[in-house]
Amino acid sequence: MSGTRACPACSSRDLTEIYRLEAIPVQSCILLESAEEARQFPRHPLVLMFCGGCGFIFNAVFDLSLVDYASATEESQHFSGTFNRFARDLAAEAASLYDLKGKRTLEIGCGKGEFLQELARQTGTLGLGVDPGFIPERLPGAQGQQISFQREFFDPATIAEPPDFVVCRHTLEHIPEVGRFMQDIVQVLDGHTAAGLFFETPDVQRVLQEGAFWDIYYEHCSYFTQGSHARLFRRAGFDVTGLYLAYDGQYIIQYAAPAAGRPALPQEDDLDTVRALAARFPQKVAEVRRHWTEFVRSRHAAGQRVAVWGGGSKCVSFLTTNGLGAEVAQVIDINPFKQGKYLPGTGHPVSAPDSLQEAPPDTVIVMNPVYLPEIGAQLSAMGLAPELVAV
Repeated sequence: MSGTRACPACSSRDLTEIYRLEAIPVQSCILLESAEEARQFPRHPLVLMFCGGCGFIFNAVFDLSLVDYASATEESQHFSGTFNRFARDLAAEAASLYDLKGKRTLEIGCGKGEFLQELARQTGTLGLGVDPGFIPERLPGAQGQQISFQREFFDPATIAEPPDFVVCRHTLEHIPEVGRFMQDIVQVLDGHTAAGLFFETPDVQRVLQEGAFWDIYYEHCSYFTQGSHARLFRRAGFDVTGLYLAYDGQYIIQYAAPAAGRPALPQEDDLDTVRALAARFPQKVAEVRRHWTEFVRSRHAAGQRVAVWGGGSKCVSFLTTNGLGAEVAQVIDINPFKQGKYLPGTGHPVSAPDSLQEAPPDTVIVMNPVYLPEIGAQLSAMGLAPELVAV
């Protein structure tokens, strides 16, 4: 089915619907205080459109007013040793590529501020983080000379001085009007031709290949491949200076700079591949949804206890997309701020790993395969050896 609206990235009208959900929770990282509040949490349709012109994928019925990023949300992954090592390595990479000592770094969508703090520690940069969900007490001692925060949405008009380096990790996928956002980046740089940019964004090519429906949820209204990510930046007047996949192929890492005639990178040329994957996606995602629904329900019907490890967005999408409720006995997360709260849509309580000792599971579904070694070690340390599988 062809769409009638224009692509937010390139303004093309060559649009095709590839995925539709009639109702999905409008926030998945929100902290809810009761099972009843969680079950009654608002839902909204989701309709993914694929742009044949640039490869961008977006939710055509996304309504930003339904998402309250200033509310009690918990997106931080920094309670995982695996993720912390990854973040430290990224900061070290940026430090090796740019001389940031005494320079101004702006992080758009800084979350709880952990990465900006690490970047300042490694480089001596003067950091400014902007995020409506920033919580000062979660980063004690950071509101000082080297690093400060503005608890608001990014607006070029509120940034006092043009930055030398712009960081934006896991934020672009939350922006509906991505073309307009890039113009805001141009505006905040204010003609600073020596500025550098570092963006990290989930890779949708893997989602298309795997039929990974658990990586599609309401807050993510914009989906990129390496090529469509690069094309967005080049269209806005930037060169792509570095581009690769990281974190077991899940995340796009891209460096950019104001355009100076640098040639395109080979991995930007992916449009034909992505067009083919998008065409096959409706069938692929239906097969994968059916597999996991049968996987969980068959074990539940046999009297087995099924636990899901990872109480974030992936888990909420995994459960609500397929209408799974009582079939999952436990939801586990190592983040203490999630424990004791309830998942939107299903009302599952989120528990600490230790709770598995009181009610040992037969099967543990891990919502991100990159954490399998870490989780396997924790289970073994507790004397547990359930069937361990990753989506």
